[in-house]
Amino acid sequence: MRTAEVDRKTKETAIRVEVNLDGTGKSAISTGVGFFDHMLDQVARHGLIDLSIKAEGDLHIDQHHTVEDTGIALGQAVRKALGDLKGITRYAEAFLPMDETLTRVALDISGRPFLVFRTTFHTAKIGAFDTQLVREFFQAFAMNAGITLHVETLYGENDHHIAESCFKGLARALRAGVAIDPRRAGEIPSTKGSLSG
Repeated sequence: MRTAEVDRKTKETAIRVEVNLDGTGKSAISTGVGFFDHMLDQVARHGLIDLSIKAEGDLHIDQHHTVEDTGIALGQAVRKALGDLKGITRYAEAFLPMDETLTRVALDISGRPFLVFRTTFHTAKIGAFDTQLVREFFQAFAMNAGITLHVETLYGENDHHIAESCFKGLARALRAGVAIDPRRAGEIPSTKGSLSG
């Protein structure tokens, strides 16, 4: 089982993440940010990743540190759980329709982190959640997971649908990318023989 635990503590947040990449989609998530919890639950359920996240942050200031630091810790946990990267599929993509919205997510578990985020929101908030924090989460996650990640919403009107299609798209692409390819026979999926960056 490819599992990992990460504890991250700063003056702004205290976060514990547990990940099982070979799970069934079970989740226990509590960040103090309701909409964000809902999005992370989508990552677990649609990625078939068992995910436990407990975050305590300076929400009396705003949600930024909690969301960003959760992305950092989750990225670190996924990278740790991937181990030596032998046998993984590596490249994956997903088109995620949600009502009027369509988002494309493509990733490369390359060891070379990069984010392209082409998604626009129409409002500043989804409920109490700052829509700018969607990109902040994806940036923190990609950088710390060592993933090249492209997220593009091709069209959409409802900001809830737009955000959710991004997270669900990540889940589906991640599920495919971390999957073990039986034809790789434990090999590193790179002509260089390394995915260390």
